[in-house]
Amino acid sequence: MKKFEFTINGNKYEVNLKDVEENIASLEVNGTPYEVEIHREVKSTKTPKLVRSEVKTKPGEGTIKKKATGAATVLAPLPGNIFKILVGVGDEVKKGDTLLIMEAMKMENNVAAEKEGTVKTIRVKVGDNVLQNDVLIELE
Repeated sequence: MKKFEFTINGNKYEVNLKDVEENIASLEVNGTPYEVEIHREVKSTKTPKLVRSEVKTKPGEGTIKKKATGAATVLAPLPGNIFKILVGVGDEVKKGDTLLIMEAMKMENNVAAEKEGTVKTIRVKVGDNVLQNDVLIELE
């Protein structure tokens, strides 16, 4: 964007030239937008303009469905790294018990059990990167 200052009949105008496409210029005069026509010969460029058609997705395309086996699963609440695992396979857990600690957005976050049960499998290890809604632990 180029800025100009004009004085016409003693009045001062601040003009911001935003874009020029062919013979139409988009500009802003003292904060008011205008599109003006430039009287000049339009030169054709050799560089073609890229025009893409809209991408249409088929039903079910582009979605990934993650299914986990077991009675209950503990999912990652947000993307991050596994910092510490506090339970082992076969441990009894109660609702609200902290199962593991993950680091996300430079903070340590406790991941708690939403249901009572026994730890069936632990799908992650310390240092793993996980995405939101990845299965971390399965409970029976």
